[in-house]
Amino acid sequence: MNKRKIFIEHQLRCKSPNIIWPLVSAPEGMRKWIADDVVKDGDKLSFRWGEVWRNHEIRTATIVNAEEFKSIRLRWDDEENDEAYWQIEVEKSDLTGEYNMVITDFAEEDDEDSLRDIWDANLNKLRHATGL
Repeated sequence: MNKRKIFIEHQLRCKSPNIIWPLVSAPEGMRKWIADDVVKDGDKLSFRWGEVWRNHEIRTATIVNAEEFKSIRLRWDDEENDEAYWQIEVEKSDLTGEYNMVITDFAEEDDEDSLRDIWDANLNKLRHATGL
């Protein structure tokens, strides 16, 4: 089954890429909003959701490309679709001077709403953890 590319845009209440970039590219920042634990080893990131001693999920992703203060693109190591990836871009608004986050991800047609819900929950966690 083919996956469809989806885009999610989120306005950030921040004018400093120095604050935003670590949240989208470093394990310490990603732990605040994407997963319960994130560990980096070279170009690999391991994401864990749930407690180690209970039911939990671990997935690994490879960093395909990262352009500092602009975007990071990752590909799940267990992804079967060669064209699928997930990417987080930060873009400065010319109008407000604040940054926007644009998330690109891929989902099966049946799973698109679920994936959007996951990203919405992650963005809510980001807002609560950082105020952005």
